[in-house]
Amino acid sequence: MKTLSSKTVLARLLIIVLMLVTILPFLSMLSAALAPSGSYPNGLQWPTDPQWGNFVKAFQVAQMEQLLLSSSLIVLGVVPISVLIATMAGYGLAKLTTVRYKWLYLVFVFGLTLPFEAVITPLYYEVRAMGLLNTRFAIILPLIGLYMPFGVYWMRAHFLNVPNDLSEAAQLDGATRWKEFLLVQVPLARPAIMSLAILLFLWTWNQFLLPVVLVQDPMQRTMAGALGAFQGQWGTDVPLLCAGSLLILTPTVVIFLLFQRQFVAALMQGAVKG
Repeated sequence: MKTLSSKTVLARLLIIVLMLVTILPFLSMLSAALAPSGSYPNGLQWPTDPQWGNFVKAFQVAQMEQLLLSSSLIVLGVVPISVLIATMAGYGLAKLTTVRYKWLYLVFVFGLTLPFEAVITPLYYEVRAMGLLNTRFAIILPLIGLYMPFGVYWMRAHFLNVPNDLSEAAQLDGATRWKEFLLVQVPLARPAIMSLAILLFLWTWNQFLLPVVLVQDPMQRTMAGALGAFQGQWGTDVPLLCAGSLLILTPTVVIFLLFQRQFVAALMQGAVKG
């Protein structure tokens, strides 16, 4: 019992340390954002006269309402299509693929090893050849493709754990494969689909590299991608830059707080054997 108690205490201490390490940078940004505009904040030091107006100024200067609209359009273009294709492909690889074609799954596993940085140059020339450069489609279409390996891997792991007896029972009742997929498999996969949608939303909203490389107009990028232009214009004004960065992070934090249970389920499901 003493050993178990000491392990529990140690685990809690490690969690507290990790929480502090995670929160301290945000507290430092908050204290810097509340400093007088044009000053250079000195580390983690709460200002004597907090300038909350820096957030209002950053919102107006960065045209956050347009960035919110642009990010929302990109998310709506990426997440539903990615989840739909990944769900169908995951079901097909888990339930419909014969032993002869099991190697197709390895193609998606190989895609998990490709970092965005390795394909950004060919993506640029491909998007330019398609005439989509400097449009939101230059972000939407590549992200759908780049998210496919993880999405298919995620959904296949779920469908592999669904008992085959359910499929056989549905077929005995006269259900076709499509009806079985829509009326049996999809309702059972709702937690996995929700978790995947949340993860893809967070990754798309925080996408920085593709918007910066493929889109010149900051108003056509994601909010994180527009931060590069904001930093170039207001990089010398540290409080305003920190205020803008916190405003850009706010939607992600809100989504996490609203769907924290699904987010935790998403992390837990990643350990499911596939």
